[in-house]
Amino acid sequence: MNVRQMPLEELELLSYTDIAYELLKLDKKPKTTPVLFGEVCKLLQINEDTMYDLIGDFYTTLTTDKRFVLLDNAEWDLKEFHAVKLVVDEEEDEDALEENTEEEEETEETEDELVADEEEDFDDADEMNDLEDLAIVNEEDLEE
Repeated sequence: MNVRQMPLEELELLSYTDIAYELLKLDKKPKTTPVLFGEVCKLLQINEDTMYDLIGDFYTTLTTDKRFVLLDNAEWDLKEFHAVKLVVDEEEDEDALEENTEEEEETEETEDELVADEEEDFDDADEMNDLEDLAIVNEEDLEE
């Protein structure tokens, strides 16, 4: 659909972001927020003063709409025009490997501490064995 050729009555039924989406799709080039919203307002015949009052809301709506992406140069474009590229930094991989090694060493120390704690628990177990010969007596049994 070419929003530039639509009558005003039909355009007014669309949201600002829907119009912006169609403009970016037609032009196939990114635009800054003021330029993009300026084109939307021109199509909707919104005056400049009103445009400046609404531009903040327009920007907020663009940031939450998953169809749009804000590029590094502060221009908006359609997400469908951009492929996601995964960049792996070898230095970061090495740093992550070093961190994992440090965590493993800490885990080994913690395991040694647990073994020492368990040995102490064995001493407590010996005391428990001494108490096994004791019996529990209810008050009712004593009264009889």
